[in-house]
Amino acid sequence: MNVSPADRILNIQEYYFSKKLREVAQLNAEGRDIISLGIGSPDRMPSNTAIEALCNTAKEPNAHGYQSYQGIPELRKGFADFYSRWYGVELNPNKEILPLIGSKEGVFFLTLTFINPDDGVLVPNPGYPTYTSASKILGARIVNYDLLEENGWQPDFDKLEKMDLSGVKLMWTNYPNMPTGGNARRETYERLVEFGKKHNIIICNDNPYSFILNDNPMSILSVPGAKDCCIELNSMSKAHNMPGWRLGMLAGNETFVGWILKAKSNVDSGMFKPMQVAAAKALYADKDWYESNNKVYRARRKYAEEIMQYLGCTFDPTQVGMFLWGKISAQYKSSEELADKILYDCRVFLTPGFIFGSNGERYIRISLCATEEKLKEALERIKAGLKK
Repeated sequence: MNVSPADRILNIQEYYFSKKLREVAQLNAEGRDIISLGIGSPDRMPSNTAIEALCNTAKEPNAHGYQSYQGIPELRKGFADFYSRWYGVELNPNKEILPLIGSKEGVFFLTLTFINPDDGVLVPNPGYPTYTSASKILGARIVNYDLLEENGWQPDFDKLEKMDLSGVKLMWTNYPNMPTGGNARRETYERLVEFGKKHNIIICNDNPYSFILNDNPMSILSVPGAKDCCIELNSMSKAHNMPGWRLGMLAGNETFVGWILKAKSNVDSGMFKPMQVAAAKALYADKDWYESNNKVYRARRKYAEEIMQYLGCTFDPTQVGMFLWGKISAQYKSSEELADKILYDCRVFLTPGFIFGSNGERYIRISLCATEEKLKEALERIKAGLKK
């Protein structure tokens, strides 16, 4: 048979972590015992309240059928109360919130809903690779905009205004930023809203990291008038230690949410009810819950900083989120060279910044989703494998 995949598949690469984690698994099968500091998959437990709700609801006879495409009312209300309590944003839980099977799903549905083939999408460089892959799969025209360290990884609006924005319909932003750890700024959000309205561009802000090592959680929807042109994604994966549950949400005006629901309802059939009930409970965590997580991440961050310093990398100590992002020294040709050297010589997996775009080429990223003991051991392995 002479069979080939669709052009959209030929135009994308397998996700970096999909390939690299397969290689790491093979190295482990060979007895190499790799310490993985690559992906941001929280290793701590969800709250006891969430676990109990999951187990108890799973015993109910009506819990195992198909669920609403819009999620259960308790979950939508939980998200609305969460936004009101922590971000000062009022959302109608019946019209302005849509639960998702993880916010990564939302990236695809937003693109599917608003972008026709050859429409332009503004994608940050560096940025989350899914913004690019979703755009390519759906035939969008990718228009990269720079994020630079000297600007605190914030958009340069003067440069944006000078770009050819013809046909651009959507812009991806991500604060607190992944991979750089640049924090959200009120001024940035205000200018993004102004920019979106001026150019008739939908601003899509991806916001899963605002509670990790960050004293000032913020939503772009808190800016007056933001709902006119902005949609925000959020997730249970990071701050609530639920990455494998695949629970997220998006929020925006009623019209936008209705259009996205039209696309989503033709693709999936809702989420397992016990998980939704549990997530709703988790959303009412108090300040102590988030602080208990951050106490652990702060302790881990110290070892990550020591690793960066030993490697001769520089980093911004004010960055937030569950990663540490550092600039590599001139002795290494590329981030991939350094990351592979550490993997093969020290048996530690770090993320090379090139996967996030050309502006990430001279950087590496360390995940804080490993125990202090593992991070300490990783530091010792690196010192032994890269003796100065």
